[in-house]
Amino acid sequence: MQGHFSCQVEEQFTGLRLDVFITNAWPNMSRSAAGRLIASGNVRLNGDLADRVSRKVRIGDLVDLEVPAAQEYTISPEDIPLDIYYEDNDLVVVNKSRGMVVHPAGGHYQGTLVNALLSHCRDLSGINGIMRPGIVHRLDKDTSGLLMVAKNDATHQSLSKQLQDRQVNRRYLALTHGMIRENSGRVDAPIGRDSRDRQKMAVTHQNSKEATTYYQILRRYSGFTWLEIRLATGRTHQIRVHLAYIGHPVAGDLRYGPSKPAFGLNGQFLHAHLLGFRHPGTGEYLEFNAPIPPEFQMILDGLIVV
Repeated sequence: MQGHFSCQVEEQFTGLRLDVFITNAWPNMSRSAAGRLIASGNVRLNGDLADRVSRKVRIGDLVDLEVPAAQEYTISPEDIPLDIYYEDNDLVVVNKSRGMVVHPAGGHYQGTLVNALLSHCRDLSGINGIMRPGIVHRLDKDTSGLLMVAKNDATHQSLSKQLQDRQVNRRYLALTHGMIRENSGRVDAPIGRDSRDRQKMAVTHQNSKEATTYYQILRRYSGFTWLEIRLATGRTHQIRVHLAYIGHPVAGDLRYGPSKPAFGLNGQFLHAHLLGFRHPGTGEYLEFNAPIPPEFQMILDGLIVV
């Protein structure tokens, strides 16, 4: 989608936020893309520059979009060491380090896991496009742990279906603020974009998707809880949002927890330690377990067990 587009607001759309109206008027435009167009000054409302995604449209309003041509980026292979747990002709299982971005995106076009993978193995699936070759699922930048990467499209489709059908075993370890009283629990709350901050997700019933998280307490410390988490769904920031929602944000999570970093961490104390799935080619069940990063272990060793 590129060029100049205009649309007049009809009665059924009156009262909608500007970004929501744009996605209704132009179905190929995502809400996040609409927000970026507004933020970059490419949207006009009745001839005036639109500066707020939350601006409500009214019947008869004229909305103009100027959609620039998509920029082409070249992703360069980079000789970055990888902690590989498994590899064959179809896939790679890698233990992503904390602080590494999974794939190139705004502001991060070098030093990503994809840059490292392109140097390590030239054949990666192309289903997710040139910016995310081989990437079947993701971890946040400051979440460490295990990821599966597809080397061909057939493998990618099989692994994606296993994720969709909830047949992939994914377990995480997290240190949370406060002591959780029950030994296990479940958080069943829908997650969508935070209406007050587009950079965050939130538990909401508006434009959201179902999300379920299970947790099991492993150890209680003075002021903190160490737990294992199992995902039934895979929403953006799901673990971080759900734990904050029950009043126990992940330690070090400056986005969803206290503004002062715990233990000096500028990023969440969260690690994807277990990954299990069926090999797309052989049908064999594979399971891998990666220990928490040494800096996390040092923090745990210094806490008081209660």
